[in-house]
Amino acid sequence: MANHASALKRIRRNARRAEINGARRNRMRTFIKKVELALTNNDATAAQEALKNAQPEIQRAVAKNLLHKNTAARKISRLSARVKAAKS
Repeated sequence: MANHASALKRIRRNARRAEINGARRNRMRTFIKKVELALTNNDATAAQEALKNAQPEIQRAVAKNLLHKNTAARKISRLSARVKAAKS
């Protein structure tokens, strides 16, 4: 157990940040799942629209330090390739 006031404050802050970060990560994953769901239903237009909504969410996760920028670029690239393949 922490003995210093600053350490206790850090524990409280870490708990709050973990909750906020978890919610942000969950929101991003939901947007990605919407793209994947549209792809599994073979709905290219819905997948395109869902991807358009998912891209800013993924970039927001990078801005909030939830994801590394290369990880986000890889996720967007792979989703884009799948949507493009579904269109053709």
